[in-house]
Amino acid sequence: MSAPKIEPRIYTGIVLDFETSGLDCTKNACTQIAMQGVRLDTWEVIDRYVKYFAPYNKQEFGTTVKRKVLKNKHKLEEEASGISMVYEEAALTYSAITMDMLRSQGVDLKGIASDVIEFGRRCTLSKGKQTKPILIGQNITFDIGFIQQLMNYAGLTKEFEKVFAGTIDFYGNFQPKYLDTIDLGRLTFASDPTMISYKLELIAERLGIELDDAHDADADVTATLNIAVVCSNRLRNNTSCSDTVLQKKEKTRVHFKI
Repeated sequence: MSAPKIEPRIYTGIVLDFETSGLDCTKNACTQIAMQGVRLDTWEVIDRYVKYFAPYNKQEFGTTVKRKVLKNKHKLEEEASGISMVYEEAALTYSAITMDMLRSQGVDLKGIASDVIEFGRRCTLSKGKQTKPILIGQNITFDIGFIQQLMNYAGLTKEFEKVFAGTIDFYGNFQPKYLDTIDLGRLTFASDPTMISYKLELIAERLGIELDDAHDADADVTATLNIAVVCSNRLRNNTSCSDTVLQKKEKTRVHFKI
């Protein structure tokens, strides 16, 4: 009887970048999102997505149920008009995004949140919990704060958890699994004393990667992906490790518990 056929698992990642109206995900808004879905074995791009966000207001989390309270006329008028997210002029100038662009080209926040989840589904190429897509980005923890804002505002947190790789932390919150290209850069250049910063443009320059339209989400995603490709190829094909001395210690026991 022949052995059962085992299909190889295909691991994928979603290279992600947000442009935002400031640095604080509790009060600033998402202004642009770009994603590229990739296979981690070949780095083939399997899907792309770029959108601007229409301006939006602060929102209650989709799953929150609030106690009913009596409200005066001023409070009701305030809620009807909505409290806008903070759009900082410096942040908009930094990314070359204007409020007019957001109003004319932007898409509703809930629509983008649904698109992100569907994008993750399309980029899942093998069945199983271990093959859910991970997030990849430059200083990705910044972007994770805004994707959590996005999913909570859209009321789609549970759907997001089902599609993307991650774990539940001590407080019961879902934390997406991610790969930060800053860490890849440090692995690559940690022994180089001339490398004093790991900003996206500096890592790209040291690796010979062109970066056009810096601080445009789509351009930053392409540069981030290229950094991941070059660094991973060095890790996979590096044959110059003979100079590194691996520490060895005399065995004091024969068997080890696994």
